[in-house]
Amino acid sequence: MSDSPILASGLVRHFGSGANIVKAVDGVDLEVRQGEIFGFLGPNGAGKSTTVRMLTTLLKPTSGTATVAGYDVVKNADLVRRSIGVALQDAAIDPLMTGRELLALQAVLYGLSKNAGKNRGEELLERVGLTEAADRRVGTYSGGMRRRLDLALSLVHEPTVLFLDEPTTGLDPMSRLTLWEEVKRLNAGGTTVLLTTQYLEEADQLADRVAIIDHGRIVRQGAPRELKAMVGSPTLSIKVGSDQTEEARSILARFGDLRTTSEGTLGVGLARGAEDVATVIRALDEAGLKVRHLELDEPSLDDVFAEATGYRLEGAGTTDTGKKNSDAVDAQESKGRRKRRNRS
Repeated sequence: MSDSPILASGLVRHFGSGANIVKAVDGVDLEVRQGEIFGFLGPNGAGKSTTVRMLTTLLKPTSGTATVAGYDVVKNADLVRRSIGVALQDAAIDPLMTGRELLALQAVLYGLSKNAGKNRGEELLERVGLTEAADRRVGTYSGGMRRRLDLALSLVHEPTVLFLDEPTTGLDPMSRLTLWEEVKRLNAGGTTVLLTTQYLEEADQLADRVAIIDHGRIVRQGAPRELKAMVGSPTLSIKVGSDQTEEARSILARFGDLRTTSEGTLGVGLARGAEDVATVIRALDEAGLKVRHLELDEPSLDDVFAEATGYRLEGAGTTDTGKKNSDAVDAQESKGRRKRRNRS
């Protein structure tokens, strides 16, 4: 039996029924090892947040199994919740309470004594850099401050497994870097972290391993350096006139494998990298094609994503299909949350 803190096998979640069914997660197999930062990478609507909601017991799987901290997410949901910390994108933080009051309340909910809760709150406020703002109402906090407070709230009971669902979305660069450093410190202290993100740099900087999810299925999984090595050679991206695209594509195909790039740009893998650039440009020039822009890039996680899915992560989800699936999942989840609130 594996001692990995997160295990999922054949995890499925559907929304709707009949002709309106949406397969948000479609057979995910996942293993997060003890003490690692695991990046869950994909565009909006790919199934990242839905997977996290199942692993954190907020949604029941349609089928499949999962264990977190050694407990089944369906049969032992209460024990899972006591073992994990969760910071979600849409976490509701009372804007009328202060940071210190919210931490004290969280400590009570987890059964800490008044004295222990106070000490833990002070420790966490200092840790996330909110000591000076501790007695201000949360409604006055900036986006970065709220994210840091949400992280502190998820750590009150010292969880062994931490889920961070797109924690830096919408943050300015400095706030993002601050949060990255805190995640690294937590992990260095032994906390296992599952981090969902749509930012390539974030996954590359933080994650020991990543899983790339697209349309509810994991399409690549491994250490970032290993995945990038699988793509192979550097990519030369060029732009030519729109009326010269097909001829340029034919010429590039002589030098290597054609690759998916951003719209309006052609890409080719060059086995010898920079050594081949001059030869390629000479061939284009001899054919009378004018190169408007060129760029040589080493393999990146975006190249891995493009190789696995056929499109770039930047701008993903803006197609009609992607937007339709994303909107349908968001609508179904919002409907479910409204029902839960009405029952309570």
